[in-house]
Amino acid sequence: MVISEENRIRSSDTFEQTGALEVENLSAWYGKTLAVNNVNMRIKTGAITAIIGPSGCGKSTLIRCLNRMHENSNNGRVTGSVKLDGKDIYDSSVDPVAIRRRIGMVFQKPTPFPTMSIFDNVASGIRLTRLWSRRGQLAEVVEKSLRHAALWDEVKDKLDQSGASLSGGQQQRLCIARALAVEPEIILLDEPCSALDPIATLKIEDLMKILAVDYTIVIVTHNMQQAARVSDMAAFMMIDDKCAGTLVEYDETSKIFTNPRDKRTEDYITGRFG
Repeated sequence: MVISEENRIRSSDTFEQTGALEVENLSAWYGKTLAVNNVNMRIKTGAITAIIGPSGCGKSTLIRCLNRMHENSNNGRVTGSVKLDGKDIYDSSVDPVAIRRRIGMVFQKPTPFPTMSIFDNVASGIRLTRLWSRRGQLAEVVEKSLRHAALWDEVKDKLDQSGASLSGGQQQRLCIARALAVEPEIILLDEPCSALDPIATLKIEDLMKILAVDYTIVIVTHNMQQAARVSDMAAFMMIDDKCAGTLVEYDETSKIFTNPRDKRTEDYITGRFG
């Protein structure tokens, strides 16, 4: 194992690692602009949760709050709490870098490091956090991560080539492999298929189902069919009278899509707006 027990304990920052994630009274701002308004939800462990809703309703902002990425935005700030295994990740004693190791993120547009090889793209997070000791161990983790991202067979003979040389779908799976390499418990996916063709989209969806066996996954998507296909839970957000993102309904995906409790959810699912 590449990550030593000593490093694992230190980086966990006193968390007992089970990956339980709970959002309580969470609001997020960009300067004076309220983007997410008082969201409460408990992310189901070991499942895929889809966050759906019209453009501008705060979906991406919400998941960026789940691993403290939002605070890196221009004038981004958060109130309320996000509890990982019972401890607030926004507590002053918590290292945000340690949180981002445990809660990885893959963005809408594939972001391989263009000046790095495929191998170095996957290894970059491990090197940055110094969670390796020998080149052989590093190679094992890179291969394991690429296999978990269903990419190994396609790139195993060209690991020294640039990550930017891959197709769009391969680049997205490379980014997923990079996130997996530091052994997170939760993976956040912000519209990971929006720039991909249908074949590449299907590969990412199949990959999500496989990864959900070992990881908790939260995905933002505008694609209702995709949400219905891949997710176990679904959260519907929309803009309230303050022009801020609010959580309208959160339930099992089958219930959201067949018997929603709120008329606004039904209207969105059936295409009456959005």
